[in-house]
Amino acid sequence: MLKSLGATMAQVTQRLRYGEARSGPARYDRAQEVARRAERRRQLKTFAVLAIVFVVMVGLFSLIFHELMDREGRSFSWPSSVYWTLTTMTTLGFGDITFESDAGRIFSVIVLLSGSTFLLVMLPFVFIQFVFIPWMSERERRRAPRRLPASTSGHVIVTSLGPVEEALIDRADEAEVPYVVIVEDLYDAGRLHDEGRNVMVGALDDPDTYVNARVDQAAIVVATQNDQTNTNIAFTVREIAPEVDIVASANAPASVDILEIAGADHVVQLGEILGDAMAARTLGLGGHCHRIGSFAGLQIAEAGAVGTDLVDRTLAESRLRARLGVGIIGVWDRGKFEVATAETLLRDSSMLLLAGTTEQLAAFDRAFKTDSPRGKQAVIIGGGRVGRAVGRAFAAEGIEFAIVEQLTERQREGVRYVIGDAADRAVLEEAGIDDAGAVLITTHDDNVNVYLTRYCRGLRPDARIVSRSRLDRNVSTLYRAGADAVLSYAGAGSAAIWNHFRGDETLLVAHGLNLFRSPIPRELAGTTLADSHVYRRTHCNVVAVESDGVIEGNPDAHAPLPAEGELVLVGTDEAEHRFSEVFPHARRRPMFDRVRR
Repeated sequence: MLKSLGATMAQVTQRLRYGEARSGPARYDRAQEVARRAERRRQLKTFAVLAIVFVVMVGLFSLIFHELMDREGRSFSWPSSVYWTLTTMTTLGFGDITFESDAGRIFSVIVLLSGSTFLLVMLPFVFIQFVFIPWMSERERRRAPRRLPASTSGHVIVTSLGPVEEALIDRADEAEVPYVVIVEDLYDAGRLHDEGRNVMVGALDDPDTYVNARVDQAAIVVATQNDQTNTNIAFTVREIAPEVDIVASANAPASVDILEIAGADHVVQLGEILGDAMAARTLGLGGHCHRIGSFAGLQIAEAGAVGTDLVDRTLAESRLRARLGVGIIGVWDRGKFEVATAETLLRDSSMLLLAGTTEQLAAFDRAFKTDSPRGKQAVIIGGGRVGRAVGRAFAAEGIEFAIVEQLTERQREGVRYVIGDAADRAVLEEAGIDDAGAVLITTHDDNVNVYLTRYCRGLRPDARIVSRSRLDRNVSTLYRAGADAVLSYAGAGSAAIWNHFRGDETLLVAHGLNLFRSPIPRELAGTTLADSHVYRRTHCNVVAVESDGVIEGNPDAHAPLPAEGELVLVGTDEAEHRFSEVFPHARRRPMFDRVRR
């Protein structure tokens, strides 16, 4: 198998090196150039024909002018005849030379009508083809540049633009990190430029594109095309910039190794990430912690309050910090996040966001973990990549599940499938919805997901429903439809890429919610957290304090803050921005410096 993989990669490398893999887009570019040249030649030929016809018309009309004037007994020079012809054709008609006979006057009308009609065709054609269109093309070219300024550095290079990439760009804008989207089509680039995106025109398989994008000075390259194109991008970029960080997406599991060999530093399977995240929002039930990430030496986990004695109690009454040492970052309740305060009330639908060491989280499990037979069964609607990823996560945890799927070709061995329409109650009953503790809706269509969420909530008011959203704008709609948790494809994918990019400074916990670190502001040195009122002033909650390389989670609110050290905080995008405004001197180091170090 290794020999086969090595041989395959050698062939791919050879094709890339000699340009075979690039021949398709290259041929397309050449074809476009040939078409443009042919069109230019056709335009010049048309202009030449019109010019010749115009000269012939002027000459013929001048000749007839002489003949008719001779019949009237008058004589004019040839320049005067050309003068009369042009003034009549252009409808100026100064009236200094006129015919007296009916034949002459009829001829004047013919010259006037034919000349004005011809000029109405010729002049606009010349203006549009040789003035207006070149001006518009130059304007389009300048709107979407083909080269970034030499001073560009520390930027994110994005190679496509979809929901995941748009969410990632929004994160970059919020963090004031520069970015550029490489677009192959000039008109698409102009449209995206008009929408406010930073774009650059270039072929994704052309090394010059990445040279022009200053890839050697970039912080990261994000390749999210199909697996073959991503492999080509990784090879091309790695040849030019050996040190730049490359993150690539992979649709097929077999592509992960190939992309890593091609030069990708980090390969993300977005379907797997979303599936694992949806499973995590289901597994963290009954007081059982489920880890969702780590940050600044702390484990970040979620745990549901349902089925525990935490329900209908405030955080102050639960005394979790005092009893277990675990830090409470905040509480999710049907998509709404509330930073932890003493008065926060826990409900059946509440999900605790915890921070602590492995031992502290294990102590939380021992104190609150419940064993519910219903919590060991689930129904997954949708047998695509996301649904299968949820199933694998459930299988690893010993949870029984069935996948409801309409397409028989999506069935996999070793997994229980129920083939049919999830909107059919009999199909859901066959899948075990009556005994399931959770229903996970994973289809790719947001409209279908909203419909099925509302339908399943009506069938099982007490079940935990976790739904998928393709677009962030539909998240709130799914919550209103009855979902307990909603994860968007764009949010989960962009979070995975962003957390790899800035994982030591910022952890994107969920859409709009961040864990971040900041140097302790000078004005807070020597004061206590109780006296500093960080939450009241910024709506950010202090999760931990780092001093001399030691992380203290759940810090003592009455201990003085050190002059040198860092705070680990949690807050929404608005709260993080507000923290920067309240404490302007607590600035994090520039991203490019971090990458270079």
